[in-house]
Amino acid sequence: MIRMRLLTRGRRLLLLPAAVLVVLGVSACGADGAPGDDATGDSDGGSITVFAAASLKEPFTALAEQFEDAHPGAEVTLNFAGSSDLATQLVEGAPADVFASADESTMESVRRAELLDGEPITFATNTLQLAVPPDNPAGIASLDDAARPGVKTVVCAVQVPCGAAAARVEEATDVELTPVSEESSVTDVLGKVSSGEADAGLVYVTDVRAAGEAVLGIALPEAADVVNSYPIAALTGSQESGAARDFVDFVVGDDGRAVLEAAGFGAP
Repeated sequence: MIRMRLLTRGRRLLLLPAAVLVVLGVSACGADGAPGDDATGDSDGGSITVFAAASLKEPFTALAEQFEDAHPGAEVTLNFAGSSDLATQLVEGAPADVFASADESTMESVRRAELLDGEPITFATNTLQLAVPPDNPAGIASLDDAARPGVKTVVCAVQVPCGAAAARVEEATDVELTPVSEESSVTDVLGKVSSGEADAGLVYVTDVRAAGEAVLGIALPEAADVVNSYPIAALTGSQESGAARDFVDFVVGDDGRAVLEAAGFGAP
């Protein structure tokens, strides 16, 4: 929706009179006539693609809309998936301008591939919670209940940040889950639970909150010691480095903090 709306705006821009385009071209030059460099930020336009962890869908959709409103002519395309899947795509050459991961180790894999334009910035934190269907047919009240024989529990695959966090919770509590499936993203886990295919699933607190009445959240006191930190960074190779850095600044600034807090994310 965001991308289609701004593409329409871009098509209208192509219809501007030539004289206006000349004026715009002159204003983009410095005093010596050289083209302006937007790499230092404060760019108004620019089309950027943001790869973001699946758990960021709700707040980043809102932030992209706010960013576009604050930067006339900007276009933000959002790609949500499991952080590890996104990192793999980036390392294999997928074009993107910004990456927001659900954990630091996944961001580090992108750094090792020399794809980060500057240091990543931690902008949010998150913890795990059990999600169960609204009627809680299996009577889940704790992690021990989710490990009972016959209970259909779903988790993220261990290479995904939410799966790695789940493994740490299991280790800390000495509870061994026997999942009926391991999913590639936290939204897939939530989908299994909300559809009634699973009795319980380990997801982020923010996902339970975003799901509304589709699931019931069961707090895990043990999860307080297993906190995921979310880093964000602009990427090398971006054709809109100024806009990419502006978006990063927007997310880590006051506007981003307010949206993320409203979605249930903790402060970095």
